[in-house]
Amino acid sequence: MKKGKSVTHGIGVVLLYCLVLGGCTQETQNKLGRALQNWTGTDGVLDVYAGEKLVKRFIKIDKLSTAVGTSSSDARPYRFGYGVLDANQNYLADVGEKKVYFEISDYSTSYVFYESPL
Repeated sequence: MKKGKSVTHGIGVVLLYCLVLGGCTQETQNKLGRALQNWTGTDGVLDVYAGEKLVKRFIKIDKLSTAVGTSSSDARPYRFGYGVLDANQNYLADVGEKKVYFEISDYSTSYVFYESPL
């Protein structure tokens, strides 16, 4: 009996979530989706290119954040995050490869952010 109640409760929560989202603007839905993704975590990869050549890879990124001004809430033209600098670009955090802070410009940095394929 407890298992049935648990499943019914879970379905009810999902339905309530869908109803709430239906009444929100697209931007609010996007923010809620990002919040949920940030809460559940991801295993992101960021590849940085110079022309067609891959020059840097960061792995184990949970999110990219858009910078916001200190004295205003205006978005800045760059994104930042934390990830392991994958020096040999093998998708693994090898010995000596450490987690670092990074920033990428929205104006000049060619990059691709994606979920780790491993």
